[in-house]
Amino acid sequence: MRILLVFLATIPALSSSAASFAAEPRRPNILFIIVDDQSPFDLKVCEPKSALRTPVLDRLAAEGMVFDAAHHMGSFIGAVCTPSRHMIMSGRTVWHLPIGPGAQRHCPPDLERNAMAAVFNRAGYATMRTCKTGNSYEGADRQFAVRRDADKRGGTDETGSAWHAEQVLDYLNERDTNRDARPFLIFFGFSHPHDTRDGKPELLAKYGAVNHTDPHSLPPANTRQPPLPVNYLPAHPFPHGHPDSRDEVAVSGVWKNRDERTIRNELGRQFACSENIDTQIGRVLDRLKAMGELENTYVFYTADHGIAIGRHGLQGKQNLYEHTWRVPFIAKGPGIKPGSRAKGNIYLLDVLATLCDLTGVQTPESNEGVSFKAVLEGKQQTVRDVLYGVYSGGTKPGMRAVKHGDWKLIKYDVMDGQVHETQLFNLAENPYELLDQHHDPQVIALTGRDPAKHERNLAGDPSYRDKLAEMEALLLAEMRRLHDPERLWNQEADPGASFR
Repeated sequence: MRILLVFLATIPALSSSAASFAAEPRRPNILFIIVDDQSPFDLKVCEPKSALRTPVLDRLAAEGMVFDAAHHMGSFIGAVCTPSRHMIMSGRTVWHLPIGPGAQRHCPPDLERNAMAAVFNRAGYATMRTCKTGNSYEGADRQFAVRRDADKRGGTDETGSAWHAEQVLDYLNERDTNRDARPFLIFFGFSHPHDTRDGKPELLAKYGAVNHTDPHSLPPANTRQPPLPVNYLPAHPFPHGHPDSRDEVAVSGVWKNRDERTIRNELGRQFACSENIDTQIGRVLDRLKAMGELENTYVFYTADHGIAIGRHGLQGKQNLYEHTWRVPFIAKGPGIKPGSRAKGNIYLLDVLATLCDLTGVQTPESNEGVSFKAVLEGKQQTVRDVLYGVYSGGTKPGMRAVKHGDWKLIKYDVMDGQVHETQLFNLAENPYELLDQHHDPQVIALTGRDPAKHERNLAGDPSYRDKLAEMEALLLAEMRRLHDPERLWNQEADPGASFR
């Protein structure tokens, strides 16, 4: 009898231990979705008047958080996606990458061993990737345990975005069949809406667009095409610094044209490709829900950078206006309040630190990004006060930008010293960065937007002389802090410094 009583007395302790073990939370999964060349202003969550239909992303935003100030840090080459994707994978700043001017002086060796997939492999995560080929960080990409990359920019399911979705769906089905219980990190990349924007025929028709291929004629006008952006211009007011950029002179369907018919048709093509991406994301989210994994998965949606497509008279990604320097960014997952928004002031290079923070994975020492977990949890609005941007892939030293609060400065030192321009914007009052040229009656007739008097570049206004000086000093401080290898025409070089 005493033996039985002793045995019974131990049962509550054993049950408590078992219950504690059973209640131990599963580590969360990560689904990181990235598209190629998409302005945040393409999406209704950032631009409510946009004609683009993205019901899946709209629902993702309603169930999660939208960031209103997410940026890539910039580029030193015309292929802006290349440094951007290096920064995402490594958590390193733009001048501290294994490529570019800072590679020898400011980048640790064997960085790929501390890139995203390698870090999560060591932590026991199952890692999978599908994305476009090239213009990326090959050393980091090959660390994914499962890798299925291909360029898919066609207008069919086999040649377009559905192919990337199929790779993820196949992988999830394999996990289900094999009863793989490990948490996963899936890098779900698309080749679209990057040109050539050969959308599916039914979606092109929906947006009144055609895959125009004749450089000697204009595409047909169609009332179903998206309207011109409010900051559309028929030409940029001065040389922006990369005159022979492929994006500005050689994109099939656009070339050097900036007329209304060309830009509206190209926006239609962009939107057709983007809506297809939205559909494919929905298929993957539905599968995760059916597997019982969605509620334990952090879902991130972003782009490697924005794109102009007629805004400010530009076509490509080689500029620092908000439509191109800023990126769309939506996050959903455990602990993220549905329907929330935050400014964030995040860089794409902050993603690695954040994924580690959310999952309890050790952040590598090589990381320079800042976790924005506290923003996702609603504990703060931003992770930094100042944002720096660079584009120097054309003529040197190129363009630089800095943001602080509502204020933004862009400087151009391009065309071998022939162009020195400064732009100062209050983004709260002039969110589209409208210029004097946007006040032209002919432009107003095309865009339907009659700008207010203050919606212009304020750099030459004596009333803002002090603000301009403050932003100029802030830009130089950020350039010094981040080891920017160049100085602009009105910046003094640091004594004894060797920038290259």
